[in-house]
Amino acid sequence: MAAEKLTITNLNKIFVNANGTEVQALKDIQLTVHEKELCMLVGPSGCGKSTLLNIVGGLETATSGEICVDGHHVTGPGADRGMVFQGYSLFPWLTVRENIQFGLRVKGLPKSRQKEIADKFIELVGLKDFADALPKTLSGGMKQQVAIARTLANEPSLLLMDEPFGALDAQTRLIMQELLVDIRQKMETTILFITHDIDEALLLGDNIYVMSRRPGSIREQISISYEGKRDHNTLLRPDFIENKRKIMEMLWQDSSDAANGK
Repeated sequence: MAAEKLTITNLNKIFVNANGTEVQALKDIQLTVHEKELCMLVGPSGCGKSTLLNIVGGLETATSGEICVDGHHVTGPGADRGMVFQGYSLFPWLTVRENIQFGLRVKGLPKSRQKEIADKFIELVGLKDFADALPKTLSGGMKQQVAIARTLANEPSLLLMDEPFGALDAQTRLIMQELLVDIRQKMETTILFITHDIDEALLLGDNIYVMSRRPGSIREQISISYEGKRDHNTLLRPDFIENKRKIMEMLWQDSSDAANGK
């Protein structure tokens, strides 16, 4: 068994509205991500997936509970965690290479080393011919490739991804999913990934945590056992189809209970 990279224990999050009323977003979250694992979070809209990811990233604080990365308590943002969002957040006045070098420049690395690292990740995400291009000349998928390369260039211990392919068209999304599969094989990066797309969760994930509606809690963990390289044909396997049916049934039941006031 691989070492534990991320552990979340008894985590709760309560927001207080302007009128003083409390809303519990997360309840008793227990979650473990092991080293080199890609862990997927799925659940109904509003169940607290992004809130949970932001707490792990140090962008929000938990009301109670504990988060550890590599055995160290998370108390705020840190270089050990890199985040990729649905929006690309690229600097429009910087080229692809300069965007990827940005964090390396902040670290104070020599310019030659910055370029060496940036070019490595430009090659990794397949943008060698666009190294000197500005973001406005890139497609949405290419912009997300730059955002992923920029994050990986800083060598985070844990990569946090919040629906990074959600704004892309179906064909580009599939290309990006298969790119992430390839990156994982080459870099063995540990990833916690939020998605609302069940097929995406099954295609990419080693473990899938299904969350309940608010207050969000972990309803079930599903382990995906598949040793070969995954691509869109993998989703046609009988075990993947059965897992999809199982997850859809859980989400449908949640929606039905909410509609009926349960």
